[in-house]
Order: sequence, then C-alpha cells, then structure tokens
Amino acid sequence: MIYITQLIYIKDGQEEAFNQFESIAIPLISKYNGRLLLRIRPAEDTFIETQIERPYEIHFVEFDTEHDFQDFMKDEERKKILHLKEQSIKTVLLVKGEKL
Repeated sequence: MIYITQLIYIKDGQEEAFNQFESIAIPLISKYNGRLLLRIRPAEDTFIETQIERPYEIHFVEFDTEHDFQDFMKDEERKKILHLKEQSIKTVLLVKGEKL
C-alpha cells in the first residue's frame, strides 16, 4: 500500500476549471485500486501554525501498489483533461509514503 498526500495550490479565479478536472479525475482513482481517503479544503482559521502558503485543497489517497498509482497517472481519460489541470493548478506538493 502506498499513500499520496497532495497540497494543491490553484491559480486565482480558476476554481471552476479545477473543479471540472477533479470531477473527472477523482472517480478514476478507484479504477486503479486507489481510494480517496480525505479531500480537505482548509479555511484560514483552521491553521495553528504555518511556514508555507495555505493550500487550496489537501488530498490523501491510497493505492494498493506504486504500479497502480503510475497507471492512474497514465490513464487516457485523465490525459484528455490535463489541460484543465494545467489551466487551474499553480503548483502541487506531492508526498509519497507508506504506513509504518
């Protein structure tokens, strides 16, 4: 099992394009033995301390294997909507991990 945490930073005014991308990409996760465990849109008042910019969303996802995750990233349907991701997302901080 591998775990993926993403801190997602979007471009100003691109919330709709981001939501369009997510509405297609998120359901594809399960096709590749993955599960979206958490999808959080943190509010300013939920931060106790921070040394980085507040992300627009935080995703916590698990996949059975690294291969499953790589297959998800190469999905043809997902590739067709990458323009929405590029249009809306400024940057992503992706952290891979495993359960200890």
